[in-house]
Amino acid sequence: MPIDASAALAAEPRRAEIGWDHKDVQLYHLGLGAGTPATDPDELRYTLESRLQVLPGFATVAGAGTAAFGGMGAPGIDVDLAAVLHGGQTVRVHRPIPVTGRAVQTSKVAAVYDKGKAAVIVLRTEASDDDGPLWTNDAEIFVRGEGGFGGERGPSDRLTVPERAPDRTVERRIREDQALLYRLSGDWNPLHADPAFAKLAGFDRPILHGLCTYGMTLKAVTDTLLEGDVSRITAYRTRFAGVVFPGETLRIRMWTGDGRAQVTVTAVERDDAPVLADTLVEHS
Repeated sequence: MPIDASAALAAEPRRAEIGWDHKDVQLYHLGLGAGTPATDPDELRYTLESRLQVLPGFATVAGAGTAAFGGMGAPGIDVDLAAVLHGGQTVRVHRPIPVTGRAVQTSKVAAVYDKGKAAVIVLRTEASDDDGPLWTNDAEIFVRGEGGFGGERGPSDRLTVPERAPDRTVERRIREDQALLYRLSGDWNPLHADPAFAKLAGFDRPILHGLCTYGMTLKAVTDTLLEGDVSRITAYRTRFAGVVFPGETLRIRMWTGDGRAQVTVTAVERDDAPVLADTLVEHS
């Protein structure tokens, strides 16, 4: 069996030293669409080094984007990458991410679940600096055709969408060049840039990175509900429910609760086709 869950879970974590500075943070924010209007004080906190703060989603690209798939080379994991989908992402920040920093990042397989016709591998990356833990990333990797090995099915994290109207709804336009800019933060998959490659993958044109939509949504929630204060965010999770294309518009619906915001994201131009589901932002 290509997935040996026992071997994968028992493997020693991989360790890497990573670093970043204000340029990496600014590039990430610009890739999410920050900076429009360019002189808006609320946007300058994402784009101007003298006012800069760091969205927690930056943890997914710090170190040139190794967080999402840093454990795929672990012992016991031998799968066809063509069968791999990024199913979900969770980031938990233990304190605000500094604008400039160095950290030690460890990657390991935290769980392997048997979904019958597929397997789900949870890849966990944790980063710490001299002052202690910074963040924990969990990437849920869905592998078609690799289930049926007798493992645990795993938890269900599905959220029921509230029956009442959302407390806030915003729309965010995706620029035509946004995937080209976002990929400079580390995800060089040609699916997001090369029309010929996208057609081979079954798409009419390149699609936007799921983690770009993930970051755009967190910025929208931060700006709409948290007065733009990223330090209030403690955790953020989502399930990737569908693709979105550059040039389309995201409709982001938010329901507020006690220290949390539940969110759905859909594509306006395709009759509200789902893009992100089971999305939750935890905050102070």
